[in-house]
Amino acid sequence: MAIVKTYPNLGVLSEAAAEFFAEQACQAVEKRGRCNAVLAGGETPRSMYELLAGKPYSTSIPWEKIHVYWGDERCVPANNKLSNQFMARQSLLDHVPIPEENIHPIVYENSPSLAAEEYEKVLRATFKGRSPQFDVVLLGLGDNGHTASLFPATDVLKIQDHWVSHVYIAEQKLYRVTLTAPILNQGATIMFMVAGSKKAQVIKAVIEGPRDSTRLPAQLIEPVNGQLFWLLDQEAAALLTI
Repeated sequence: MAIVKTYPNLGVLSEAAAEFFAEQACQAVEKRGRCNAVLAGGETPRSMYELLAGKPYSTSIPWEKIHVYWGDERCVPANNKLSNQFMARQSLLDHVPIPEENIHPIVYENSPSLAAEEYEKVLRATFKGRSPQFDVVLLGLGDNGHTASLFPATDVLKIQDHWVSHVYIAEQKLYRVTLTAPILNQGATIMFMVAGSKKAQVIKAVIEGPRDSTRLPAQLIEPVNGQLFWLLDQEAAALLTI
């Protein structure tokens, strides 16, 4: 059962999300000596990243034991403003004492399929035969119900035997690389962070509507042995009845 938390505005939501991320990261390090975290792209998490980049989090989180991964990436150069890695480095990673070897971006050079294959190798090396489970997974939600790069009516939604796949998004005329639903659902804590009135209709459809994951891929996110949280601002949550 998902837990839905609502906050007055994006600022308060970002503060709560930063505190929650820090709490989960510190707990993972305390338990296992390491935290494997999956970051999201998009504009909504940026303010949370900026908060994590400043005190107290820049000094209270054991960054040397945090390993970061990405839920998806556009097939663009790493220094392109559309790159999720670029945004995360600019807003967070360049400002905290995290070792470069702890940063695991999706690397695209000239082949989307090769980028997906190589990232799957990175993830499998991370878990080294153990049952894969990220400690914290941060996700966003698109107006069309997509999350990561799991877009409506795309073949990637059906994949069960791979952790990573490439996908072509026709309306964007762009290839993307994404973690698939099976690996995302291995997260111990999965945290959707959604803000704005434009998201109210899709939030209601995903959380309270009938199941139609082909149209609303975010409905595919159902943790196997973890907990799912929806962190929303009031505008995004306006149509919910729960």
